[in-house]
Amino acid sequence: MLPTDLPRLADRRSDASKRDCGRVAVVGGAAGMAGAPALTAMAALKSGAGLVELLVPETVVTIAAGFDPCVMTCGLPARDEGTFASDAMAGIAARVARADAVAVGPGIGRSDAVRRIVAELWRSLPQPAVFDADALFALATLDRAALATHAGPRILTPHAGEMARLLGADPGGPLAADRTRLEREAAAVATAADVVIVLKGPGSLVVDRGRRSRNETGNPGMATAGTGDVLTGVVAALLAQGLAPFAAARLATWVHGRAGDVAAADLGQVSMTARDLLDRLHVGLREVAA
Repeated sequence: MLPTDLPRLADRRSDASKRDCGRVAVVGGAAGMAGAPALTAMAALKSGAGLVELLVPETVVTIAAGFDPCVMTCGLPARDEGTFASDAMAGIAARVARADAVAVGPGIGRSDAVRRIVAELWRSLPQPAVFDADALFALATLDRAALATHAGPRILTPHAGEMARLLGADPGGPLAADRTRLEREAAAVATAADVVIVLKGPGSLVVDRGRRSRNETGNPGMATAGTGDVLTGVVAALLAQGLAPFAAARLATWVHGRAGDVAAADLGQVSMTARDLLDRLHVGLREVAA
């Protein structure tokens, strides 16, 4: 059932151009993981962003460009193992300056250079930005004071293990399995750092400083590689189109779960993949707009 208070996008003007519909920059990718940021970029396009640019290490830019001709791509300096080099930061900064919203982390890897890049983007980006996947691994190395220091709105989209790591605990330990405590701690981090957190899982929790919302869409078939990357792209697209962070997180989580439910009905939970969610994002977006 469609929640009556679910946020909605504004209607598009009859003379709207792609530049009026928001520009998203996706920062991610590494050797062997070009598909993750590509899923994020494609999800952003499917969710209404007018322009999407994929910023990846130059070693995988050709692969990343092959997923969707509608996505722009830019290859930046890479280390030998295929992750961003430290000197990629200058190029990243120049490209993201043109974006209305930024997605950071899908497939980005865990090198020291990547951790420094993620920390700098967290601190300095004035635009709203969503951080996921290995960007959360990088953020977990920061202290609480640094996590609370950011130039623009921030959304984190951790699953239970990633949330536990952000709290300094073992991602496979007892805290990750204690949903009640994990949600309480997520709310505390959201308040202390002034961020929005989407704690993914059954009944995903969206929480910020003083507000919380429980999502009711989604199913266990979504426990498959790439679905989190799709959610990141939906959030980024809604941010780029002007929704406030908490509203963007709420609507994105609902639409993402609705796509998963339609995919499960069509294909069964066992056989659905993240690509199947991409193909069904339009269902929830149309239902919200009706």
